[in-house]
Amino acid sequence: MADKSMDQLRSLLKNYEERTAKLQVEVKPAQDEGERRRRACGDRLRTVVRSVLDRFMDALKNAGHEASIEDRTDSADAYPSVALAFTPRSPGGTALRSLLTFRYDPRRGIAVARDIKPSPTKGRVVTTSTDRIGTMKVEAVSMEWVDTKTLSFIEAVLKVN
Repeated sequence: MADKSMDQLRSLLKNYEERTAKLQVEVKPAQDEGERRRRACGDRLRTVVRSVLDRFMDALKNAGHEASIEDRTDSADAYPSVALAFTPRSPGGTALRSLLTFRYDPRRGIAVARDIKPSPTKGRVVTTSTDRIGTMKVEAVSMEWVDTKTLSFIEAVLKVN
């Protein structure tokens, strides 16, 4: 009787092994979808957003302001992002650096946030608060959209300084 149970167990295990072997063959080892989307976003940020921000940075520098680009599109351990750091030229030389950031958001696409810091000479308390000014699906990001967000950011920074 024990032999009959062992034969039945072997048969069950053999059937299980065959069935799982079929499943493993049918499931193709594809690259992680989240990683693929993260890389696609990094490419979009590098090709579309970065090119627009470079143009604005050059124009700001030519006007005598401080501007730089922070590019984190190649980082393997974080969501890709590109940021424009802008410090307006001021007579007292005390303007603070403001930041416009285009960052990958896995649920929404590309999120745009700005951190605008007013000059301390204006008598305002300087606080750090980042407000989101838009999101767009990665595939839909265009140069015109980036232009609009960047112009809005620069206008807001110049207004408070």
